[in-house]
Amino acid sequence: MARILIADDDELIAELASEVLIDAGFACGWVTSAEAAWTCIRKKRPDLLMLDQAMPGESGITLLRRLRRSASFYDLPVMMFTAMNGEQDHLQAIYAGANEFVSKPFDPVNLVARVRRIFKLRDGRPRHVDLRSAVVPDPVRTRLPMESVRRVL
Repeated sequence: MARILIADDDELIAELASEVLIDAGFACGWVTSAEAAWTCIRKKRPDLLMLDQAMPGESGITLLRRLRRSASFYDLPVMMFTAMNGEQDHLQAIYAGANEFVSKPFDPVNLVARVRRIFKLRDGRPRHVDLRSAVVPDPVRTRLPMESVRRVL
């Protein structure tokens, strides 16, 4: 069962979206700030983060940028879930690294379809690859056989 975290300062919308996603078979919870979302993500990585673009304190876009710069969360799927619905807002979210964009008020059927689409696109891919271990080679595994090493003077 996929785990979804919703970060939205509007508690009614967050609870409604959570109920829709729970009814669709997902495990879902919600928080009301970017700071609380960051805390939850670091404790237990969700399979999807639904993030409001404009929240008091740290904005959703700022949190999204922090996630994309993080070695641990760079590949976390993020759906912007916001009342901002202008083309510029949509482009800003996609440019910051959002995988999807849903405007509020939302259609429950459309919301579930977009969430399922994100999971379908990720199907078959590893859940997470740690950048440090992928980029920095393991010295034990990367030793070359002595016959292939040349001495360079």
